[in-house]
Amino acid sequence: MYQPHVSPIAGSLALSALVAALPLLTLFVLLGGVRLRAHWAGLASVAVAVGVAVAGYHMPARLALLSAGEGAAFGIFPIVWILVTAIWLYQLTVVTGRFEDLRQAFHLISDDPRVQAMIIAFCFGGLLEALAGFGAPVAITGVMLMALGFSPFRAALTVLVANTAPVAFGAIGIPIITAGDLTKIPYTEIGAYVGRQTPLLALFVPLLLVALVDGRRGVRQTWPVALVCGAVFALAQFTSSNFLSVELTDIIASLAALAAVVVFLRLWQPRGGEQARAELSAAHDQQTPDDPAGSAPDPGPAAVGTRIRSAASGTAQAPRAVIAGPRLFMAFLPYLVVIAVFSVANLVKPVQRALAATTTDIPWPGLDGQVRTVAGKVSATTVYHLPWLSSPGTLLLLAGLLVTAAYRITPAAAAREFGATLVKLRWAVLTIAAVLALAYVMNLSGQTISIGSWIAGTGTAFAFLSPVLGWLGTAVTGSDTSANALFATLQQTAAAKAGLSPTLLVAANTSGGVLGKMISPQNLTIAATAVGLAGRESDLLRGAVRWSLGLLLALCALVYLQSGVLAGMLP
Repeated sequence: MYQPHVSPIAGSLALSALVAALPLLTLFVLLGGVRLRAHWAGLASVAVAVGVAVAGYHMPARLALLSAGEGAAFGIFPIVWILVTAIWLYQLTVVTGRFEDLRQAFHLISDDPRVQAMIIAFCFGGLLEALAGFGAPVAITGVMLMALGFSPFRAALTVLVANTAPVAFGAIGIPIITAGDLTKIPYTEIGAYVGRQTPLLALFVPLLLVALVDGRRGVRQTWPVALVCGAVFALAQFTSSNFLSVELTDIIASLAALAAVVVFLRLWQPRGGEQARAELSAAHDQQTPDDPAGSAPDPGPAAVGTRIRSAASGTAQAPRAVIAGPRLFMAFLPYLVVIAVFSVANLVKPVQRALAATTTDIPWPGLDGQVRTVAGKVSATTVYHLPWLSSPGTLLLLAGLLVTAAYRITPAAAAREFGATLVKLRWAVLTIAAVLALAYVMNLSGQTISIGSWIAGTGTAFAFLSPVLGWLGTAVTGSDTSANALFATLQQTAAAKAGLSPTLLVAANTSGGVLGKMISPQNLTIAATAVGLAGRESDLLRGAVRWSLGLLLALCALVYLQSGVLAGMLP
């Protein structure tokens, strides 16, 4: 049996960690520097990871390749399955014309695109994250923003940044529950700590979205409603995670923030909405979803503003049909169905247990039982879990079938749209499979644990660096749940050695993971494919990485202060 070592290269942990980081460096350099298409960058990184596993960590080549195969399978199901069904559901609304009705319906709340970004990307996206997660919010809200007149690039970047604060409590709290299962710390306790970290991120995310949509001018003109949105979400997230329910935290926070925005807009309206909308329309016209890879990114509000200000009023005041009653209900029907299906599946305990019982465990042929952990235990990662009925993708498929019936779409038409979606996502399938293959090779060979152990060796300063591990784990795997599976136990052990609170650092791992989500190649591919920019993942990475790193630095400082002078913030 293969058992990885933390320091296999010259007995040096630092050197081993440096070599172990080569696959990640390859991935991000090829994406962000060379601007290679994501599937080629992913495949190249897998090759580097296998090479490091075999040459540096002495893992048998057969086991390294089998590890990559299991990771690729996990990437295809459930992750690609979720993406396919989410986009198919959206396509059903497009072919029936209902999506246009939905676009008009959001104008009933506000005509201001900056406010619409908060409502759709942050509030509605947070609700989808609470119920589905695993990329579904990015796919669905990205196309919704594009339908409202956002350019594909700006729509994708906006939803990537918005998909942060809700992630820790996503999919009915599964990242936190996973951390609790692994560390044996009560997950309610971990959730309470996370609920005193991520709300501070949530407070500022709506302001960042406004800045992405309309720059500094947008912040000046809309900061009151952005602050209300972020503050109510943060307060509800804190209250629910500490005193109500970890599982329901994002549902409560998202609905509370949406209600607060609607009420606040009855009392106050921002200025400059017409001009912002006209400039977004001009940027949308310049950048169509069919732009080839490597074309120029969205020029931004400042670049197009001077050219179209004279025509702004004509674009902004285009007449719109008024929809109400049954049309309004039918426009929102697909998303009401999604909420209903996921609520029943995740909140009704007998249904939840029945669905979970259908999960099939498949010992990966040739790999299961052949790999140990660093601690010498037989690795459980080599068992492939196939949640064929409880997967969010299958629940989205069910929602799509219900919508098909409600919209009276013929089975042949629905099947054609499903086939077209598969063709559209062919490169995304390869990218996601490659990224998860990379993660599995790094995990099973010991590369990930070398990086984590090296960072954990910094003593009390580890409190500052602790969120970096969660950020790194999510950036690689695209999942905060996976980041906790990788590093929660390591955080707990490092905290005990450094005299720090294990619960604080496990929570910091979860909170740091939410900021790695926006730069994960998996999430970048989902966002790019959803809005028709396949091949532009490198541009999205370059646009999102500064926000990810800036927020990560702030979170690191917060956790460090919570380990000392701000310990009173903690439960």
